[in-house]
Amino acid sequence: MAAQYEIRVAGVLDSRWASWFDGLQISVQGDETVIRGLLADQAALHGLLIKVRDLGLCLISVRRLETGQAGNEAGQDGEQTWRKT
Repeated sequence: MAAQYEIRVAGVLDSRWASWFDGLQISVQGDETVIRGLLADQAALHGLLIKVRDLGLCLISVRRLETGQAGNEAGQDGEQTWRKT
């Protein structure tokens, strides 16, 4: 089932990486990069995480966003978050 995801990694990637990440939205917030977009299923999510690993990026968090929350900030009800501590 398709869902919106937000992946945060340490470091700064510019928008040129969007094609490598299959056209997902790439943005920078401070010293973190946010990769956000619609993924078809869990296999697509795992494929994205493999790309993050292959680039040697430090994974900070993975969030599944509920419908209509793709543009909202963290901490909203109805979202599922994994965050490295």
